[in-house]
Amino acid sequence: MTALKAGESPGGCENGQASTRRGTALLPIVKEGLIKLLAAIGSKSPLPPEQVNRAKIGSILIIRQHDQLGDFLLATPVLQALRDRFPAARIGVLVRDSFSDVLTGHPLVDEILIIPKSTGQWNLRRLRALFRGLVGKWDMAVVLNTVSHSLTSDVLAVLSGSRFVLGSEHRTFGGVRENFFYNLRAPYTTSFRHQTERNLDIVRYIGADTPNRSEAMYVSPAERKGAEQRLARLGIDRKKPVIALHIGAGKPKNRWPAARFGQLATRIHKELKSQVLVCWGRTEGDLAEEFSAHAKFRPFMLPPGDLRSLAAAFLQCNLLVCNDTGMLHVGAAAGVPVVAVFGPTDPKEWKPIGEKIVAVGSRTGETRDVPVSAVFAAVRKLFATSKRGRSGTRTSRVPVSVRRSRGRRR
Repeated sequence: MTALKAGESPGGCENGQASTRRGTALLPIVKEGLIKLLAAIGSKSPLPPEQVNRAKIGSILIIRQHDQLGDFLLATPVLQALRDRFPAARIGVLVRDSFSDVLTGHPLVDEILIIPKSTGQWNLRRLRALFRGLVGKWDMAVVLNTVSHSLTSDVLAVLSGSRFVLGSEHRTFGGVRENFFYNLRAPYTTSFRHQTERNLDIVRYIGADTPNRSEAMYVSPAERKGAEQRLARLGIDRKKPVIALHIGAGKPKNRWPAARFGQLATRIHKELKSQVLVCWGRTEGDLAEEFSAHAKFRPFMLPPGDLRSLAAAFLQCNLLVCNDTGMLHVGAAAGVPVVAVFGPTDPKEWKPIGEKIVAVGSRTGETRDVPVSAVFAAVRKLFATSKRGRSGTRTSRVPVSVRRSRGRRR
C-alpha cells in the first residue's frame, strides 16, 4: 500500500481538482437549461407602457442587488425620476447588505430590503425578513440590469407578485431570445450612453424622468457633527482649508501609485497652503505606508471607517482626490467636489455627472502614466472654485421634491 503524504486526500489531489473543474464547467449548462425551463412555463406577455396607470401604482420596488458600489450610486437618479412620476407611491429598494448604508436616511426611499452577498450569510431570520418585505407588497418591480443581468434579481422581481415587472430588453440570458421575466421591456439603444442615462432609459419607458443626474446619499447633521469632532481630535484646524486624499481602490489597475499621492500631497500642502487628510481601505495599510514614505510633511491620517463615516468626513473638506473607485461615487453622492484619477475605465461612461467632478486620465489608459502635474492642475482649478470656507458648513442635500404620504399597501 502506498502511504499518503501529509495533507493528501485518499482520492488524490488531481482527481479532486478534476471533479471540481467538471462541476464548474457544468454550471453554465445547468443554468441555461433552468432558464429555458422557466421561459417555457413562466414567460410574461409584454405589455405596452400605456397600460401602467399612474393613479393605481401605490408601491414600487427597485431591484439592484448586484454590481459594484459605484454602479449602484450611478443609478440613484432613478429614485428621483420615479418619485416625480409617482409622487404618492411607496418606494422600496432591494440591495446587497454592503450597499444598504448609502440609502440610510434617503428621503426618497421608504423601505430598504437587504439580500446577503454570500449564501453563507443567510439564516432563518434574514429569510423571514426578506419574505415579509418582498411578497405581495408591490405594484411594480423595476430591475436595473444595465451592467450585468442577475437571474436572482429577476426571480426576486417575480416573487414580489408585482403586476408590472420592468427591465431592459438588453442582456438576455443564454438560450432565450428575450427577457421573459418582464412584461414591460424597455428598449435598448446601441449608441454610446453614460451609465446614469442607461439606468434612466429603463424608467423612461413608463414616462419617468428627471433633469437631476447627480448621484445622491444623505448625511445626517449628527453624522456631520461626529466627523467634525473626529477630525478635530486629529488636530485639523476648522478655520483652514482641507483637501482629502483617498489613496486606495479595490481594483489594482485603478490605483494611482501611492508614491504619486505622496508627491501630490506635498504640492497641495506647500503651494495651496491646505491641510491634507489621508484615507485608505481596511486592507490597504501598505498603501498608507508607501504614501507616508513619499510625503515631505506630516499629513493627517484618518484610519479606515465605514461608508457613512467616510462620507461625513469628506463633507468636512473642500474637495476630495481619489481613484476611480467606490469612494469617488460616495464623495460625489454626498456633494463633495472631486478630482478622480482614471485608468482603463472611460470617464465619459462612468464618471459621476456634474461640473464639480473632474476626471484626469492618460492616453495609455494606465493610471501609472497619469502625471502628478496633471492631477495637481485639476486640484488647483477646482480648489479655487470651491474655496468658500469649509464644505462641512454646508447642509446636506435637499431632495428636489418634497416627501408626501406614500399611498397604500397592498
